[in-house]
Amino acid sequence: MSIDSINKTYDLEERTFQFAKEIRLFIKNLDKTIANFEDAKQVIRSSGSIGANYIEANESLSKKDFIYRIKISRKEAKESIYWLRLINETNKIPSNNKPEELIQESTELKKIFSAILEKSK
Repeated sequence: MSIDSINKTYDLEERTFQFAKEIRLFIKNLDKTIANFEDAKQVIRSSGSIGANYIEANESLSKKDFIYRIKISRKEAKESIYWLRLINETNKIPSNNKPEELIQESTELKKIFSAILEKSK
């Protein structure tokens, strides 16, 4: 699934899953350096945590737990942006492998979780 397809996905569980999958596919094409290995581990963790915590939020037993999990999802989206920017700015990445699209998707997810938090107050 391409990033364009992700943007058309309104099921947030599926959208976060596809985002984490796209991160993993992107990482496979990076040069095998120590820095990339460490940065890749971080972005893989944070991108997967976005959806995992969203699923946990949907299964929460209280409003307080729901809000807590959504805040974690938002935090992990912010962290994903950080690691993606770092990878983007320290690598020569072919134009067909656009980290900017992944950064944009992570930014949109962060905004979605912020909106959910606002409406949950």
